[in-house]
Amino acid sequence: MACDLWLVPLVDVLCHSPDNPFAEELAAYDKALGEAGLPPIPVYNYMPGLSGDVAPVAGFDYDALHFLRRAYLLHICGLAVTPVDELGGDYEQLLEMFETTAQQSHLVWHYDHAGAYVPVDFPHPLANDELLEGGGPLGSAYGLLRELEAVAPVLGIDHANPPAPPAPPARPTGLEEPAAPGPYEDNPFARERHVWLGLHAAVTRSLGQGSMIVFS
Repeated sequence: MACDLWLVPLVDVLCHSPDNPFAEELAAYDKALGEAGLPPIPVYNYMPGLSGDVAPVAGFDYDALHFLRRAYLLHICGLAVTPVDELGGDYEQLLEMFETTAQQSHLVWHYDHAGAYVPVDFPHPLANDELLEGGGPLGSAYGLLRELEAVAPVLGIDHANPPAPPAPPARPTGLEEPAAPGPYEDNPFARERHVWLGLHAAVTRSLGQGSMIVFS
């Protein structure tokens, strides 16, 4: 199944509009942030030429996303990170054995088909009944960036000077569609690297432009 990442600029002309399609989600996120003693989602002044549009920034296959999550969990738990051809029972076992660690990870504990990362810094994903019944735990773009940087060396990526990210999807990809193939790379962690580069492109733009990252 395909996964698209979208950037939603957190600008006043969108967030304060009565027609804002993300109004309910933003209200739920602000509630979760407030309950955690954190500031609300920042809203910026719209600046033509600087504030972007709501648009896809990256796309990949959901299985490949789980490959990257597996690599991060193995690494953060001090275990050897070895490449695999497919996800097996060892990944489910890993999630069960290190459940607390998984639920403290912005990369790992996130619904596959919904949810968001916001440019607010907090240590662990936020969750309440409303979020878990809807889009899932709320992630921090800052937290996601830290975790991507932590796993980068395992994948042979210099996070301070990463390869160019893959091009975003040319059009929105349906959930049941196959994801567009990533560029060929003769590397045992090619699928993990493809997802890493897409997530890294999304999170750096999220923090640089003041945007929310949305899964679809």
